[in-house]
Amino acid sequence: MLQSIILASASPRRKQLLAEAGYKFTVVKPGVDESAFATDRIGVYEYAKKLALAKAKDVASKYPASLVIGADTVVDFQGQIIGKPADTRDAERITAKLFSAPHKVITGIAIVRLTDGTELIAGDTTTVYPRKMTADQITEHIAGGSWRDKAGAYAIQETGDKFVERIEGSLANVMGLPMELLESLLAGLGVSAGQ
Repeated sequence: MLQSIILASASPRRKQLLAEAGYKFTVVKPGVDESAFATDRIGVYEYAKKLALAKAKDVASKYPASLVIGADTVVDFQGQIIGKPADTRDAERITAKLFSAPHKVITGIAIVRLTDGTELIAGDTTTVYPRKMTADQITEHIAGGSWRDKAGAYAIQETGDKFVERIEGSLANVMGLPMELLESLLAGLGVSAGQ
């Protein structure tokens, strides 16, 4: 039976990853205000999962019979949650910090279908070992604008080979959707690519 899948995300990278894996889905942007979620007194992993679930539930409330996938990616720098930069100055500060030491990229995933009570929540962590950026490289990166709307102010698929020495874990996770984990969760629900 063909199951209706909705990706609750405006991220072009997530859409691309899900499409490349062969899934048929539609995209509905969730109406969740991420800034309303407090980052204090919560672990980074729990925070990412909480936001992913909020996004999935927001869209599922409008499409209760669909399998809704929500995701949220954050960066953990020495226990501190680093989300999307607020502006150019914030992006500069985040970039200087993250490209000085290893950091973790965490993506929370939530799969929700209200009609049968389906609710799966999981997360994946990838450790990124960066190359230290010079002040000029940081300035160039910020001027390029690829940091906009990206957790940690960078997109590995756009700058990865230049600024990342190596990663431990899923590259897709750093791009915003850990496909290995997601495919396993979907398979457990009887959903496979190409349906």
